[in-house]
Amino acid sequence: MVGKKAMKEAASGNHVSVSSRAGLQFPAGRLRRLLKKGNYADRVGAGASIYMAAVLEYLCAELLELAGNAARDNKKARINPRHLQLAVRNDEELNKLLAHVTIAAGGVLPNIQSVLLPKKTNESSVG
Repeated sequence: MVGKKAMKEAASGNHVSVSSRAGLQFPAGRLRRLLKKGNYADRVGAGASIYMAAVLEYLCAELLELAGNAARDNKKARINPRHLQLAVRNDEELNKLLAHVTIAAGGVLPNIQSVLLPKKTNESSVG
C-alpha cells in the first residue's frame, strides 16, 4: 500500500520516509528513535514503530471524528476541550481507555439524578 508519491520519489532516487511507505501520517522514524532512546527494551523490532504509529493515528482519527460530531451537535465549527471530553465519555471503549485521564477545561457530562426531577402528576380529573 505504497502511495503514488512515495513510488515516484523512490523511482527518482529521493529519500522516502518510513511513514510514507506505510501510508501513515504519524512519524514512524521519530517513534523508532524514541523507542530506542527510552530504554523500554534492549532491541526494537523493525515493524514496532510502524505498528505504533498506525495505532496512534487510528486513535487520533477516532477521537477527532467523535469530537467533530460533538462540535457539530453544538453548532460549533471548532473543536474545543469540552467536545473532546464529551466524545471520550460518551464512547464506551474510549472512556475505558482514558478512564483516569483528566481533560483540562473539559467539564463533566450532564447528568441529573432521577430522584431530583419533579414528580409527574396526573391532572386528568379537573375538579
